[in-house]
Amino acid sequence: MKAPLILSACAVLLFLGGCAKDHDLDESGGVQITRSRCPAVAVPDNTGDVTLFNPANSTDSRAIDVTATITNLRTTCNDDVANFEPGKHKKKKQIATPTGDIISTVVFDVDARRTDTHGARDVVLPYYAVVMQGGKYVITKRLNTVTLHFDDGKLRASALGHAGAYIDRAAASLPLDVITKVNHKRKSGDADADEDPMADPHVREELARANFELLIGFQLNDAQLKYNATR
Repeated sequence: MKAPLILSACAVLLFLGGCAKDHDLDESGGVQITRSRCPAVAVPDNTGDVTLFNPANSTDSRAIDVTATITNLRTTCNDDVANFEPGKHKKKKQIATPTGDIISTVVFDVDARRTDTHGARDVVLPYYAVVMQGGKYVITKRLNTVTLHFDDGKLRASALGHAGAYIDRAAASLPLDVITKVNHKRKSGDADADEDPMADPHVREELARANFELLIGFQLNDAQLKYNATR
């Protein structure tokens, strides 16, 4: 199922470590990559808040009934950071094929405010959790709801939301040829001393393919999306 307005991807979880500056070699003559197989977690633009109106077909500021925002995302993931250091993977047999699922869970707050404080009231809001691969492909989409309870006379309410992702560990791992190319030792004076492996389209494609994102936002209708985008 295609998710609405989740076109902007999170930044790729790729960090170059052990370098004085970009394109420099580390002390062993290679490039060190530190990356996590866990998905990046983010709230896409225009879906992190929702506004309800009374009457529902109005968008006048005087008709605002309830506003709510997704905030304070807390993530746990069962995969440790994988360090691919130069010289550590010279032979194929030294790299075990990763198996099993990576499980990432997210807890977040939904903070809401209403304009009419008379009487107790429950407001149910739908939200989605989408797993994307490579910033392009929707792998799964799950819908859930969060219930906000306003006590009589209270202006604000809050509730907890939950989301999760199951990602194949092998799909989130870099292939051997990419690890080998990035870890290839280069010494000053060598023909390939100034070669940047990240400039190789194949390397960049595989890095993108191995990166996943867990995107969380309110499940909005067309009118709500338009309001958020144009207000």
